[in-house]
Amino acid sequence: MNPYLSFSEEVQQAFQQRLPVVALETTIISFGFPYPYNLQTALEMEAIIRQHGAVPATIGLIEGKVKIGLDKEEIELFATKEQIIKVSRRDFAYALSQKKLGATTISGTMIAAHLAGIRVFATGGLGGVHRGSHLHGDVSNDLEEISRNQVAVISSGAKAILDLPLTLEYLETTGVPVVGYQSNDFASFYSRTSGLPSNFRLDSPAEVAKLMHTQWDLGFSSGLLVANPVPKSEEIPFQEIDHLIQQAVAEAESQKITGKEVTPFLLKRINQLSDGKSLLTNLALVRENAKVGAQIAVAYHQLNRD
Repeated sequence: MNPYLSFSEEVQQAFQQRLPVVALETTIISFGFPYPYNLQTALEMEAIIRQHGAVPATIGLIEGKVKIGLDKEEIELFATKEQIIKVSRRDFAYALSQKKLGATTISGTMIAAHLAGIRVFATGGLGGVHRGSHLHGDVSNDLEEISRNQVAVISSGAKAILDLPLTLEYLETTGVPVVGYQSNDFASFYSRTSGLPSNFRLDSPAEVAKLMHTQWDLGFSSGLLVANPVPKSEEIPFQEIDHLIQQAVAEAESQKITGKEVTPFLLKRINQLSDGKSLLTNLALVRENAKVGAQIAVAYHQLNRD
């Protein structure tokens, strides 16, 4: 085993008993939602995964180790402590060598899940090519890591704050399959569609599991993106949310906000502009992704056990 990884007792037992495991990130706890929503949502996502037959593995960096599976007290630490750094590939060595408390981003969680042998990761929305990238070159590391790590990322497509056509183009260039889960359209975080098609439509956990198995049985090193639309009752139609996003993006540019600070700023500002509606939608979609992620993990586990 990798000497930089440590495992909770629950996750250790899951591996020993060959149970399905679903990875979860910590950036969504430390930076994605305000307190106490972050703590409540993290615990609820874990509970949903257990209810659907899998074992949750929330991942974060603690005392020089990548901890695969956090207990309630550790999750609360990530939900309340202020001095936490975001960790992607660039930051792992620094955070581990200096024993920093580090919240794994989507890209960082993919790396850790791959190292730990976890094939399914449930999150909110994938990062991608930011609007105006031709001016500032802002492209999320999520796109690079999903092409490098054999992990199925269950998300509500990509964040609507992005340039979605360019994000899909990047995924195509790097050979990452984009699956519309029970939908022909590519989900756009707050909305069930973006006006853009996914590469393929699959309608059941078993079909996704078969694609995962075949992809990696062929020896391909890339992961895949499962675009799971937000529940219809909770969505914000794309046309309705898009003008708020454009306003938030313009404000970020005028304030010269760049890099890892862009997404938190935009999500917070969009929530303000939508009078809190976007936060409720965000909470709903991560719960739905936890459920579907667990179902896919169970199906993949069953397929590989048979």
